[in-house]
Amino acid sequence: MSEPLPIVEMESISISFPGVKALDKVDFRLFPGEVHTLMGENGAGKSTLIKALTGVYKIDSGDIVIAGQSRRLTGTADAQAAGIATVYQEVNLCANLSIGENVMLGHEVRGPLGINWSATHRAAQAALDGMGLGHLDPRQPLATLSLAVQQLVAISRAMVTKTKVLILDEPTSSLDAHEVAGLFTVIRRLRDQGVAILFVSHFLDQVYAISDRLTVLRNGQYVGEYSTRELDRSMLISKMIGKDVETLRGIGSERRANHRSPGDEPLLRAEKIGRKGSIEPTDVTLHRGEILGFAGLLGSGRTELARLLCGADRPDTGRVWMRGKRTEVSNPKAGLDNRIAFSSENRRDEGIIRDLTVRENLVLAVQAKRGWARPIPRREQDALVSKYITALNVRPADPERPIKNLSGGNQQKVLLGRWLATQPDLLILDEPTRGIDVGAKAEIQLTVAQLADDGVSVVFISSELEEVVRLSDRILVLKDHRRIAELENGPGVNADTIVDIIASEVQEEVGA
Repeated sequence: MSEPLPIVEMESISISFPGVKALDKVDFRLFPGEVHTLMGENGAGKSTLIKALTGVYKIDSGDIVIAGQSRRLTGTADAQAAGIATVYQEVNLCANLSIGENVMLGHEVRGPLGINWSATHRAAQAALDGMGLGHLDPRQPLATLSLAVQQLVAISRAMVTKTKVLILDEPTSSLDAHEVAGLFTVIRRLRDQGVAILFVSHFLDQVYAISDRLTVLRNGQYVGEYSTRELDRSMLISKMIGKDVETLRGIGSERRANHRSPGDEPLLRAEKIGRKGSIEPTDVTLHRGEILGFAGLLGSGRTELARLLCGADRPDTGRVWMRGKRTEVSNPKAGLDNRIAFSSENRRDEGIIRDLTVRENLVLAVQAKRGWARPIPRREQDALVSKYITALNVRPADPERPIKNLSGGNQQKVLLGRWLATQPDLLILDEPTRGIDVGAKAEIQLTVAQLADDGVSVVFISSELEEVVRLSDRILVLKDHRRIAELENGPGVNADTIVDIIASEVQEEVGA
């Protein structure tokens, strides 16, 4: 029996932005009546490929064939005309309208005198019935529904236009397990009706629960297309991060030789700290001079947990002790007052201020801690800036140069210097080596290890598992916004150990 023809076929798709090849000859196929998941780490090209398919981005080269017809998609209207609809992570609905008005928005039933609201609501009810949502009253205000049900309403709206291809971009990121189960029921119903569904998620359990096939991208390039049943989780993760299992097994930790036993009293102890929709209640303990690694795939909850510890986000649950005393770390200022410094993974938007100089960026946190009514004298600034430019080997060593004119690695060094200047007891580094060259990466890793030797406690987050293993004394492993294991680093621990834990269906606490 011959294989059915794909509803979507993208061949050798390339898209470039200034200085970046976002997609490099990528292939993708999507068949009717299947759920196909697009997999890859941050920057792999998933969003770019979706935007090419939905007409948001113009492709530089390649072909897009939909239902056997070659298409040039120059806008979202072209994609909609081809039967493609997208439901994004952030539900794009009008909370001030009714359910039925949202479902039929732009497709209202019209009569001689304008919109026929009775007929429009009947059409909305029929659309809801077809999704298994017949219990909803189309005249009910949308704002009364939970986020999960609003997601289903958004899908109902997408299906009003007889959609052939439905793209679901991170639809479960803010849903609990019960709500995810309800969404999957609807997805399977649509799949069985012949709709082709492109699903994007970082939650491996959900990917394996709902997907028929997978396509993996890495660094803007096509890695492969696989049947979900035939690709185990360890191999999937290896393909996403670009290391085979044998290579991962050879990676060790350079800090093991100097591993120290922690003191009796922890610097920080967090008990059941969590935030709804962000990270499940989690325990964290950190001792002086210790590097605690947070390991997990993108979307695992690494950043969310780090932001709770430093006060960037306010927790809903849990308690925190610093130096043995109960502490409220409810905002960044409280974090700085407790000598907790946080360097965000979002260097562009939450890190550097592009139009300021290296000097101004470097002294920013010290000035904020001191208060804007007490400006730092120029002589003190000079001493501070000279110290960290030298210590971190910032190049060029020109404090008056706009930071936007520095390389990514040197920008990252300035950010590290900014937080070191506050003399933290706890330094939280979220992806401090992402997107920088090998030399700068090695220098930052060496600095982090030296800080720990000098008694600074460090939370270290990286998508590169070998980095986490190389630097950490202990490793907290997260998956699907929850802690699944804690490892004491040692001779038997390497990147493959973490891959196996993340990929395992049985999440059990791993001892020393």
